[in-house]
Amino acid sequence: MITKTVQGLLIPFFGTLLGSACVFFMKETMGASLRRVLTGFAAGVMVAASIWSLLIPALEQAEPMGVWSFVPAAAGFWLGILFLLLLDHVIPHLHQFADKAEGPGSGLSRSIMLVLAVTLHNIPEGMAVGVVYAGCLTGRSGLSMAGALALSLGIAIQNFPEGAIISMPLRAEGENKSRAFLLGTLSGAVEPLAALVTILLAESLVPALPVLLSFAAGAMLYVVVEELIPEMSTGEHSNLGTLFFAVGFSLMMILDVALG
Repeated sequence: MITKTVQGLLIPFFGTLLGSACVFFMKETMGASLRRVLTGFAAGVMVAASIWSLLIPALEQAEPMGVWSFVPAAAGFWLGILFLLLLDHVIPHLHQFADKAEGPGSGLSRSIMLVLAVTLHNIPEGMAVGVVYAGCLTGRSGLSMAGALALSLGIAIQNFPEGAIISMPLRAEGENKSRAFLLGTLSGAVEPLAALVTILLAESLVPALPVLLSFAAGAMLYVVVEELIPEMSTGEHSNLGTLFFAVGFSLMMILDVALG
């Protein structure tokens, strides 16, 4: 089980690594249509993962509370939203195609702030994977290793376009291909780290598992609504983003039901 857990924690990171490698064999700029496709797909996967892999298990875990079983899920969901809102205000970062950075003033380069913006996405994703595997390792959560693997695979699949979405603009910003690849890959390194911290706290986290599952869901949905949906909907032919949102959502749903 330990080996499977380590593999599960690393799978999402390899999705980012492979996506970042696109900078070596794609043209230096990413077309608007391709960007909408990739962003919409990533958003769809994240929404489906939030529902099937996190919120529904959170509600199931709290079923002994009866009519009040919604309380841990609702509380955790809002804590996740507020946590990402806090990070948005305390970490300097720059979203793609934005002229002004968010967060406190800093002397960081534009490239580094672009990487930090994507890193903010990956914190809740790493926590989501970590809390599901933590539940599996304790053996008292009802979560299965197959379901945890489904979440890891789903996050890895959506990390592939995210890796490309960060490395390609970095190249367009003037970074050489190797540095753009490295920075894109590093943006995903926070995921296994966040997951590992959660695993190390696994035993003490079991009583709070419904809250933690919904916390990760709230944080992920904050990212989707605050950034990914606006990016996939801007400009002409925004229906491409909507269509591939549905593709990503369907794929993650199928993975979770088939493997979970």
